[in-house]
Amino acid sequence: MKCPYCGARDSRVVDTREAGDGIRRRRECKVCEQRFTTYERVHSAPVMVVKRDGRREPFDREKLLQGVRTACAKRPIAVKDIEQLADQVESFIRSLGKSEVSSQVVGEQIMARLQKLDGVAYVRFASVYRRFADVESLAQEIEDLLKRPEEEEGGENH
Repeated sequence: MKCPYCGARDSRVVDTREAGDGIRRRRECKVCEQRFTTYERVHSAPVMVVKRDGRREPFDREKLLQGVRTACAKRPIAVKDIEQLADQVESFIRSLGKSEVSSQVVGEQIMARLQKLDGVAYVRFASVYRRFADVESLAQEIEDLLKRPEEEEGGENH
């Protein structure tokens, strides 16, 4: 494993733990003695995402993360929460067991989780994903969002 600090390829594993659908390893470089974390996942068959225009491209976790990070910019959301959201969406997509999934399924999964995480981030993501035609459409989405917590709270016992 290449050290991100000095580039040396000699490190030792200090700690190993399960992390979601993979393994988290804490490593220490034998040259500069800096510690860093690596994550290992089982590499499965690639899932192709079918875009709105019919193009297909491999599912890209980093692309998903970038979109979510952009929506969450300058919001009080922990990096671990964003990573967890990406893990959940990726796990859901892989659990479908299909070689292709529509970009709509991916987007809806992201929005469902963002809505629970942060309303502003949700609206930001939805405004790009849903391509609102006008301000009225965006305002309607926000109005619907404001109504949802009331409906959900009514059915739960707190």
